[in-house]
Amino acid sequence: MEVRYNYVVIEGNIGAGKTSLATRIANEWNARLVLEQFADNPFLPKFYKEPDKYAFPLELSFLASRYKQLNDELGSQDIFKSFTVSDYYFMKSLVFAASTLKGEEYNLYRQIFYIIYGQMPKPDIYIYLHQTPSKLLENISKRGRDYEKNITAGYLQKIQESYFTFFRQNPESKYLIIDVNNIDFVESEEDYIKITETIFAGQWVKGLNMVIL
Repeated sequence: MEVRYNYVVIEGNIGAGKTSLATRIANEWNARLVLEQFADNPFLPKFYKEPDKYAFPLELSFLASRYKQLNDELGSQDIFKSFTVSDYYFMKSLVFAASTLKGEEYNLYRQIFYIIYGQMPKPDIYIYLHQTPSKLLENISKRGRDYEKNITAGYLQKIQESYFTFFRQNPESKYLIIDVNNIDFVESEEDYIKITETIFAGQWVKGLNMVIL
């Protein structure tokens, strides 16, 4: 199957399987893999315990780290790789900030975000893996990260709504929303083939494209 894209982003809510899918695609197609570096963020465990207190420093720290990583990774070329696939994109910063920040803090953050966002290279296509909050909570529980144990369905619903708001407000990009509630592309080879064929064989246009698998 021919890949027509140079830069593919796999996005989705917490626990949707972004990293698993991006990693397997990179291995199969000899693509350069960009994975989000978040484990060392000192504010993340604090935020999950006291979100109101630590939301602003958390979002600023993610903004800085995502910009630096993507700027470093995308600023260089690897002639031995067929394309680039990432398990996140810079817009994730605004998506999460929209659900964690309020009032003046969010307005200030949004101004900073769009100043930087205008300078970033844009993906050829965004893939959004859509799952219900209850399904996401099951996935989060299975991977057993201690700092994620306080995540709620309400928080996941807010994140989901923020993603779709961003998609609607930035229609110049190409978004493929894939409902993966009824498949398991990690454990099932058949489901993995189904989702990769959807991504790479489909003819998708700018704006929102939606598929249920």
